[in-house]
Amino acid sequence: MTNLPAAPVAERHPHSFTHHGITIEDPYAWLRDPNYPDVNDPAVLAYLNAENAYFEAAMAPHQPLVETLFKEMRGRIKEADASVPQKDGDWLYWRSFDEGAQYRKWWRAPVAGGEQQLILDEPLLAEGKEYFRLGGMDVSPDDRLLAFAIDDDGSERFTIRIKNLETGELLPDVIEGTLGGFLFAGEGQSLLYGLVNEHWRIDVAKLHRLGTPVDQDVELYRESDEGFQVGLGLTQSRRWITISTGDHVTSEIRLVPFEDPLATPIMVSPRQPGREYEVEEHDGTLFIRTNDTHTNFRLVTAAVERPGEWTERIAPSADFYLTDVTTFADFFVVEGREHGLDRIYLHDYAGGPGKQIDFPEASYSAGLDDNPEYQVTKLRLSYESMVTPGTVLDLDLATDERTILKVQEIPSGYDPSLYATERLEITVRDGTKVPVSIVYKRGFERPGPLYLYGYGAYGLAIEPGFSTSRLSLLDRGMAFAIAHIRGGDDLGQQWYLDGKLQKRTNTFHDFIDVARGLVAQGWTEAGRIAIAGGSAGGELMGAVINEAPELWGAVAAHVPFVDVLNTMLDPTLPLTPGEWPEWGNPIEDRDAFELIRSYSPYDNVGAQAYPPLLVTAGLNDPRVTYWEPAKWVAKLRATKTDQNILLLKTNMGAGHGGKSGRFESLRETAEEFAFILWQLGLDS
Repeated sequence: MTNLPAAPVAERHPHSFTHHGITIEDPYAWLRDPNYPDVNDPAVLAYLNAENAYFEAAMAPHQPLVETLFKEMRGRIKEADASVPQKDGDWLYWRSFDEGAQYRKWWRAPVAGGEQQLILDEPLLAEGKEYFRLGGMDVSPDDRLLAFAIDDDGSERFTIRIKNLETGELLPDVIEGTLGGFLFAGEGQSLLYGLVNEHWRIDVAKLHRLGTPVDQDVELYRESDEGFQVGLGLTQSRRWITISTGDHVTSEIRLVPFEDPLATPIMVSPRQPGREYEVEEHDGTLFIRTNDTHTNFRLVTAAVERPGEWTERIAPSADFYLTDVTTFADFFVVEGREHGLDRIYLHDYAGGPGKQIDFPEASYSAGLDDNPEYQVTKLRLSYESMVTPGTVLDLDLATDERTILKVQEIPSGYDPSLYATERLEITVRDGTKVPVSIVYKRGFERPGPLYLYGYGAYGLAIEPGFSTSRLSLLDRGMAFAIAHIRGGDDLGQQWYLDGKLQKRTNTFHDFIDVARGLVAQGWTEAGRIAIAGGSAGGELMGAVINEAPELWGAVAAHVPFVDVLNTMLDPTLPLTPGEWPEWGNPIEDRDAFELIRSYSPYDNVGAQAYPPLLVTAGLNDPRVTYWEPAKWVAKLRATKTDQNILLLKTNMGAGHGGKSGRFESLRETAEEFAFILWQLGLDS
């Protein structure tokens, strides 16, 4: 590039450590500010600011394209928009955006008729703040109070406030240091919440009586295992509060009555390593989803009085992956995936097979939408596909009639007949068939440029859903594909297990082999594939560019988890102990140490040509700390042999999710897409 200043070069400071008899050199360890989570080291800030200045200089010539993309994306968003009102008790609740607003307003109106009431004004709360995010919200049982939580720096440490909905005044109660989740209990004068410790882990559940000092709050449960997190929930019947604790593979749940949260908790079943379960309730019977006998889970029942005596209600299946159960007054709903596609079944408490809710397309994403009440005659559902905008509908349970309540509106226009979607299967190196969802504009010329997205971790499936932003790529002649690689649970729990711990490299190999399969099938060509992933998906990006750099024409790695070995060796970091069941514990296990070392992107940067890279970070990110991408970029700059562009952008006032606000985050997507189009030669 002409007139581009020299790229920042991070200093190398001698630093090494030895573990299991193996010495690791880490000359960029100094980029971790010793005062973290406060980041005030002048040298660290100087480097990050220099990288940001380099990013701005490199992207300056492409700002017209960024602006064009941003305007396109914004033009597809209905700015003055509202959700479909939903009944909850005596009120209808909904949320809306005003024209030009970055944040929502939350409303309610009496079911019986009357004036609508603004219960929470996010734009007002966010005024003057560089970052704003609303956490949980809950209305008290008597409908008089609203509790809400906000994070105003991206650190994901939320502060809870309580508003009197009759007067509009804020109560003096302020609860700091939560992850944003909480709930009212009993008569509405008690608030249950989880408190975050110094390692960003909820290890205690507490009860706060409104009007009393927070330091007098009652401890309901404390977890001693440093790898476990505590959570609070409420059964659909609203009779029971769940106090759960667990890590990625083990769970344990206690129940307390909603009306008497200080009652002695009922243990459903003590923790057993490797066993997960979740609990719902109906008329004194617990409905428990568990993987105790099969990776794809089964449904068992138990009496509240004898919660550990389980009777099988729905047997596990190799074909059907049971992902969720919701109990309503007259029926219960089972959600899951069959051969990777969403399924919803309605079940009668009296027994018999479930009734499947059918959907029209061969590939789609569907599930229960907002259904807050226990006694219902209609079920609210959501549906979308890679060519069908998000749709909200009601299913009448008596007549089976479906009423479409809202279809995502695209003001600038959208004709689904101009686009096509397919579901492919690509056989990877060990013979496994990996599904791929692909969407393109009709007339797409093969082989053509293609954007390939992947995640592949924590058992999180990537649904084949709709995206208005994506249209900016499709309309410029690109195809967009999702690789449903192992590590997610797209094809069931075993699909997840086959991409974690000792089988972690399957995730990386699947992604690479999917790309090669798409080339072999004539969809695209090596060097014309743009790839992107964030967090653990950013780790995926780092691994695949180390192993197969020649395939990729452009790479976007957002808040990438790339310093895997160092992070997993440091139990003082916020998430590390809870992550060992996912990645392995290299502190105690030499095999885990050597496996992580073999694929950790930072540790495997080599003297080779790398594709063009855009890397992002968040200074306040508690999940992937800012120094992981910073160290990775520094090492890449010093080691790679090519002249391809390498950019690092650190959000200095945000965290894991990037900038807040619907338009600010859209602008960051526009920057990513502009970078990709530039590198693939599609920016003219």
